[in-house]
Amino acid sequence: MKYLCLGYFSPAKMDAKPAAEIDALMSQCPPHLETLHGTGQVLLDAGLANESRTLRRVGGRLVVEDSPGAESERLGAVFLIEAAGFDDAVRVAALHPTTQLAEGEALGWRLEVRPVSSYRT
Repeated sequence: MKYLCLGYFSPAKMDAKPAAEIDALMSQCPPHLETLHGTGQVLLDAGLANESRTLRRVGGRLVVEDSPGAESERLGAVFLIEAAGFDDAVRVAALHPTTQLAEGEALGWRLEVRPVSSYRT
């Protein structure tokens, strides 16, 4: 079964840190990502830019807006894994830097793991 993993962070907490400190933290991510990908269960892994747009129907019309930049939590990464079940998906997702780097806790890093109910390529 496929599971979508969503990685979140706090923009306010990340922006409050000096760039050099964030760069040093991010430089610790590759070994954890190698371990995650080494499971052979990652089907897709994407880091997301900060820019986004929100699309919705309002009054019967499509409205496109720049997404708010000051929300308390922002989506920063998504990855898709193939796992034998929910427990296996959580085990694999836990290899991601979001949960492996202790410094991420202070920056609001967290992962959400959700079963995929439909999937098309």
